[in-house]
Amino acid sequence: MNFGRIHHVSINVADADASRRFYTEVLGMGLLERPDFPFAGAWLDAGEQQVHLIEVAGFIPPRGQHFALEVDDLDGTMAELETRGVDISDPSEIAGVCRQAFFTDPTGNLIELNQPLT
Repeated sequence: MNFGRIHHVSINVADADASRRFYTEVLGMGLLERPDFPFAGAWLDAGEQQVHLIEVAGFIPPRGQHFALEVDDLDGTMAELETRGVDISDPSEIAGVCRQAFFTDPTGNLIELNQPLT
């Protein structure tokens, strides 16, 4: 078996419109064409991968589940997101691996900013 990169992650959200605005306007992801599914959502360009949003009424995110966005400059990215109203955790370091910080989307999904150290 030989896997390539992860093509996309699918994220359940309580409000597809609010989440689409957050991911495109605040995080700067591009909006992609999406098939006409019978449920609300959005497909987003996240660099070499995609994030798919799926609206699920009353969805409550599981604790601890998250995905990570790799960044070259954690401090600069945090500063920019903070000017856009995003509340971000203090950065921490996993020795020899990465620096990281966390924030949530409008539904409460946990997102990690990850700056590799190597």
